[in-house]
Amino acid sequence: MRLHQPMTALDALERFLTEPGVRESVAARHLLPAREPTFAPFPEWLDPRLVGALERRGIEALYSHQHEALEALHEGQDVVIVTPTASGKSLCYNLPVLQEICEDPAARALYLFPTKALSQDQLAEFRGLSEQAEMGLSAAVYDGDTPAPIRAVVREAGQVVVTNPDMLSTAVLPHHTKWFQLFEQLRYIVVDEAHTYRGIFGSHVANVLRRLLRVCAHYGSEPRIVCSSATVGNPGELAETLTGRPFRVIDKSGAPTGERHVVVLDPPPLDRRTGVRPGPHGMAYRAALSFLRAGRQTIVFGRARVAVELLLSSLREAMREGRGPIDRLRGYRSGYLPSERRAIETGLRSGEILGVVSTNALELGIDIGALDASILAGYPGTIAATWQQMGRSGRRQETSVSILVAGAGALDRYVATHPQYLFESTPEEARLDPENLHVLLAHLRAATFELPFA
Repeated sequence: MRLHQPMTALDALERFLTEPGVRESVAARHLLPAREPTFAPFPEWLDPRLVGALERRGIEALYSHQHEALEALHEGQDVVIVTPTASGKSLCYNLPVLQEICEDPAARALYLFPTKALSQDQLAEFRGLSEQAEMGLSAAVYDGDTPAPIRAVVREAGQVVVTNPDMLSTAVLPHHTKWFQLFEQLRYIVVDEAHTYRGIFGSHVANVLRRLLRVCAHYGSEPRIVCSSATVGNPGELAETLTGRPFRVIDKSGAPTGERHVVVLDPPPLDRRTGVRPGPHGMAYRAALSFLRAGRQTIVFGRARVAVELLLSSLREAMREGRGPIDRLRGYRSGYLPSERRAIETGLRSGEILGVVSTNALELGIDIGALDASILAGYPGTIAATWQQMGRSGRRQETSVSILVAGAGALDRYVATHPQYLFESTPEEARLDPENLHVLLAHLRAATFELPFA
């Protein structure tokens, strides 16, 4: 079988739905219409160097939510931004941080991301913007992969320090005397992907942030806080519980979105007498193959690393039989070297990689370009995670396709038989309890080590 001529994502979907056994598996089909952008002018106080950098990127105006965030931060408010994937949330905190450094080169900022991959991705974005503004900034990642000689440089001269909550808790706060230059001049704290900080993990992070603010107060700084997330049901409450401070919620997106076709597939049982059902991987494989052969850039999400490797092997074998570009199909999961993951992310952005099979490692907001189709092999477990994964496709104003293939599990069966649950429900609320005694006592000991209590 030879490759088909390139076709649109919608054409590839229609062709896939005509395949034997697929049409009768459709549990729901939903159209999310395109949305036009809402623009707002650059604030008058924004430095001309930053305006020039944005214009060189082809940005002539801000989206309305970006403008609202910049003005609120300029007025001294803490903000939490909740807008869809690829709506430009990073500019909401990068521009205020760069503006602050334009006004005072001694100003510092601390960025917190939940994963190392996201830290590297956002650092590259920040550096690119600062270079286009012709600002000689010192920005670096400080995590477990940072070599010892570079750590000393970051402590002494890092205007923007990018790290994660674990590193902040164990390597920065206990040694705050080595970081006094950061804490004395800290103007912004950025907490990205805030919805990941829930449950026990979120309760620990909330106490880490309280310890951070306590150390800042000791050094005389009062940083503003920016939280952001694409999918959470209670953003204001979450941000306030995480930090202990009131927040302004910005949740009306001005960014454009392309038309999205969402299909829920429920493969028929293998044996109707016993009700035994197949796993989601067979149908997900067929769907992915249809889009790949149409030349559409595709991401497939598997629930486990073994499933990712099996799906990747099957797709490569099928593309080899069809004389397809098997070297343009890659896997992405934990266990890969950082250099391998960076190469895959770069290949997706450039279009060199046609398809990727991933665990939820690519669920967060890493920039992987504009994919045409996202295929979920099994319900991820939450509405928030479902829309995060579906949102990895359609990152421009073009038509995109998202397919959820239900498995045999109880949650999958509920979604397959009640697909309106996906489209009518809001993302789950994030719950955490920073005052849980088991959590609190551990951080109380850590805080006592950092600074004595009165």
